[in-house]
Amino acid sequence: MEKLNLRARFEKSGRAVFISHLDLMRTMQRALKRSRIPVWYTEGFNPHIYLNFPLALSLGVTGRSEYMDFSVTESADFETLRDSLNKKMPEGLRILDIFEPVYENKDVGFADYKIDFYSGVGSKEMLSILEKMLSEDKIEVDKRSKSKGMVKTDIKPHINIISAEPSGVALRVFVRLPAGLKMNINAGVFTEAFADYSKIKFTKICAERTKILCSDGRDFK
Repeated sequence: MEKLNLRARFEKSGRAVFISHLDLMRTMQRALKRSRIPVWYTEGFNPHIYLNFPLALSLGVTGRSEYMDFSVTESADFETLRDSLNKKMPEGLRILDIFEPVYENKDVGFADYKIDFYSGVGSKEMLSILEKMLSEDKIEVDKRSKSKGMVKTDIKPHINIISAEPSGVALRVFVRLPAGLKMNINAGVFTEAFADYSKIKFTKICAERTKILCSDGRDFK
C-alpha cells in the first residue's frame, strides 16, 4: 500500500503544557521514529515525517482531546500503534486512540474549554463580575489580523458560556469558543478580556481544552 492516513487523539497535560507547538511537533516526530512505526515520509529533497495538527493548542493550556494527523506505509492494528507510541512518549503526553480520520481539518468550528480563575476576590464576586461583563453590549479586545495588524474586535457574539459557578475558592467556567479557519478565539483571549474588564489580579488561571468540535456542533474525529 502507498500510505494510510491516520489520526491520533492525545492528551497534553502536566509539565507538557509548557512545550511549544514547534517542540510538540519535534517530540511527536521523535516518538514516531523511536517506536519503529512504518510512518510515511514526505517526498523530495528533504524527506521528513508528515505531521499535521488540525488545531494548535496555546502554550500553558492543558489539552484533554487533541488531534494529530500522520500516515503509515503499512496497515497495522491501531491499538498496537497507540501502545508503541506511548512507550516513547515523555511525561504529560499520552496517545488516547488512533483511527482513520472522519472529518477534514477545515471542518473544525469550535472548541470547549474549562477555565478556573483564582484570586483574592471571592468566587461568588468573580461570578457576579463575569455576569456583568456578559451583559454589556460589547466585549472588545485587541486581536491580530493578518492584513490589518492589531484591531479592536467585539468577541461577545462568539462567546457561548455553557456554565459558570463557584468551585471552592475558584470560579469555574465552561465556555465554547470559535476555532478554525473562519474565526479563532482561544482561551487566552477570553481570560484576558475578563481580566481587563474586572481589573482583578488573578493569582492563577488554569485552562483546559476539553473538546474540539465541527462547525455543525458534531465532535471532531
